[in-house]
Amino acid sequence: MKRTFLFIVLIISIFQATFLQAQSTVDEIIAIVGKEIIMKSDLEREYSNFAAQNTGIDDVKEAKCNVFEHLLRQKLYQHQAEMDSIVISDQEVDSRVSYQINYWLSQVGGNTKIIEDAYHKTMDEIKKDMREIIRSQMIAERIQQGITDNITITPSEVKRFFDRIPYDSLPTVEPAYEYGHIVKMPPVSEDEVANIKARLMEYRERVLRGEKFSMLARLYSDDPGSASKGGELGFMERGMLYPEFEAVAFNLKSGEISQVVQTKAGYHIIQMIERRGDKVNVAHILLQPKPSADEQVKAIEYLDSVRQAILNEKMDFSKAALQFSDDMNKNSGGWCVNSYNNSYKFEKNAIEPSTFATISKLIPGEYSQPVAFVNEDGKMAYRLIYLKTKVAAHKPNMKEDYDLIKGAALEEKKQDIIEKWILNKVKVTNIKINENYRDCPFIKLWDIPE
Repeated sequence: MKRTFLFIVLIISIFQATFLQAQSTVDEIIAIVGKEIIMKSDLEREYSNFAAQNTGIDDVKEAKCNVFEHLLRQKLYQHQAEMDSIVISDQEVDSRVSYQINYWLSQVGGNTKIIEDAYHKTMDEIKKDMREIIRSQMIAERIQQGITDNITITPSEVKRFFDRIPYDSLPTVEPAYEYGHIVKMPPVSEDEVANIKARLMEYRERVLRGEKFSMLARLYSDDPGSASKGGELGFMERGMLYPEFEAVAFNLKSGEISQVVQTKAGYHIIQMIERRGDKVNVAHILLQPKPSADEQVKAIEYLDSVRQAILNEKMDFSKAALQFSDDMNKNSGGWCVNSYNNSYKFEKNAIEPSTFATISKLIPGEYSQPVAFVNEDGKMAYRLIYLKTKVAAHKPNMKEDYDLIKGAALEEKKQDIIEKWILNKVKVTNIKINENYRDCPFIKLWDIPE
């Protein structure tokens, strides 16, 4: 269990490590797996990555052995991928690298320098280091998926898995909520849209006359994620932005400012900052048309009447959502879906704070009063929230948490099958270990001959 845990931590740390380079002046081959080679510098670099994220390691030798086994596993997967003609394209790797970099940037307000200072490298150097790490990970994922793709688990296996866990070792399941909503979108007037477009064109003219685009974005943009950065979005590939936005952004020249562009989020003007191959870094100013005060009052009154009708007629929530809601989820019963696990259950930390403030005051089966909210496209709306269930914090049980237990049992079964696959592959693969690196416990488990 401890060894498996360290592997999981290692995989996480690979993404978040500082990519420190080994300081060893003498390199040597320490292992060969098929045609794949592991150098001493590879082990030292990966251990440095691991140690940087796990201070106070109690047993350095054990940690290095776990890192070494991880490297051997990666090479075994790469060897198998070559035999099976599995190829991970540069485009796939670059896409994963970009996704990871953009995630990091989103955590530090888009400030590239913070990441570069933390890793003591330029962004290009960080990406270069990441490519082979991510390619290896993607190969491992592809091989593991092929091994476990058709694996299923029966209810009796789930029960056996659960029954062998000591009660004191069971984790506490956090409180969970299931809820839905009935949404009313107040209409936006044509005059408001015309005003928004006119304001954006005014900002465009001001930039052309010499004002800084970044300053106007900070002052006026309705995009909270980019306004503080002068509207800058960072390098993006096709498919990461609204199609209408991309169609314009990818055709701008350096420094050029677009005409007004409409997307689901609202209306934009876009300025090209820099293009690098198939990626562009642009800035934008977003303005979102807002309904008038009268229309907002009408939305609240509408939802008040809907709530009263539901209560008077004792309507089923899903039928009421289908009949009265403006939200697309009405076609699936009006239930809100947790994007973290694609289920209808939400723990507190997965619920937006203002939404939780409303839900926490409800009892199951109760409707809220109309409340304002901003939908996923950033548009102002009002809604009734219906709380279906509320489960208090508890030790997991087969009745309330079957899906959770089933997922854990299935994951364990898959890991067991992967372990058996590895042990079988070791027996038929040419593996050589440097005699100075044969004192790790896994060497005997793998039954690698001297």
